[in-house]
Amino acid sequence: MIGLDFPDISPIIFSIGPVAVRWYSMAYLIGIVFGWLMINRNVRKNQLGLDKAQIEDLVFYLTLGIIIGGRLGYAMFYGGRAMWLQPWHLLEIWKGGMSFHGGALGVVIATMLYSRKIKYSFLRLTDLVVLYAPLGIFLGRLANFVNDELWGRVANVPWAVKFPSGGFLPRHPSQLYEAFFEGMLMFVILNCLWQFKKVREAKGLVSVLFIILYGCFRIALEQFREPDAQLGYFFGSITMGQMLSVPLIVVGLIVGWGILKKFKA
Repeated sequence: MIGLDFPDISPIIFSIGPVAVRWYSMAYLIGIVFGWLMINRNVRKNQLGLDKAQIEDLVFYLTLGIIIGGRLGYAMFYGGRAMWLQPWHLLEIWKGGMSFHGGALGVVIATMLYSRKIKYSFLRLTDLVVLYAPLGIFLGRLANFVNDELWGRVANVPWAVKFPSGGFLPRHPSQLYEAFFEGMLMFVILNCLWQFKKVREAKGLVSVLFIILYGCFRIALEQFREPDAQLGYFFGSITMGQMLSVPLIVVGLIVGWGILKKFKA
């Protein structure tokens, strides 16, 4: 049978008694810390009017938005009826199960609340956040790969991987596809554009590009990803991830048009 053997990587980094430190939770921690450091650097370099304490508070709000939004989003979009019948599973973050779309909504709400609290531009804050969010996506998808979850559809390509939870059938390593396109490639694109002064001055433009690019990449890459077993396909061939990504693109185009129109005025 063609396909590469799944690497012998434990999802647990180390454990102390009953407490286990997992790659999945570490991916989120590293992503948040990196974002915190890079936002600090960006604010100082471009004189964006936030002090150290405000950035620390922003990261706290964002962390809550990611966790609460991600878990509630997973329960709502992917968890099925069992998640609501046993709601304590919402607290089991270490087992995985985070929805990007739910987390994104949580971050938007958290950022909006904090921008009002400190009377600072909401769109400027979202620009700062989305510049470094792709790294968190990159690390999260790598953690999905290590966790042997969210694997792709059966394939006969030479780089197909035989995931244990996927029945040892050769499958697309769709987690790695997403890590590259939604993570590293988006990180490079957005941060290269941020170097142009006119892009920085058009508040919200980078945020709009982020959601449009993510929506497009997610829709395309879902063609290689196995749909969640409890959901399957909608309308014969459409996945939940694709349906949730369409509104991102629509909202991004509408808001982006408004930003460009205002900027040119």
